[in-house]
Amino acid sequence: MSSSKMAAAGDVTVTFEDQQKINKFARNKSRLTEPKEEVEVKKKRLQHLEDACDDIMLAEDDCSMIPYQMADEIFEEAKKNLQEEIDALESRMESVQQVLAHWKVQLYAKFGSNINLGADES
Repeated sequence: MSSSKMAAAGDVTVTFEDQQKINKFARNKSRLTEPKEEVEVKKKRLQHLEDACDDIMLAEDDCSMIPYQMADEIFEEAKKNLQEEIDALESRMESVQQVLAHWKVQLYAKFGSNINLGADES
């Protein structure tokens, strides 16, 4: 919604400072897209690793074909690394969400229902 439309909708004046806040909100919201996608990819990779570990455990009877302990250690290390990467991304996303919450409070306090900042990011 343009600033002139907002002003007409509820006689709210959009100042330069208000526009800066709206811009900061939008920039921070766009910063969530890439990490969210990356987390989803990493979670799928982690699930695939866990499935592979389960398959190896089921094939334990044929252990002569698979160096089980070595494979298990490799998978566990890979899972640990992926989980750390996921945790770091989620932490970054949480920080951005806190910034968004800050700007959202300020913008809704001034504009009320005359502004739509979108659904909460979770």
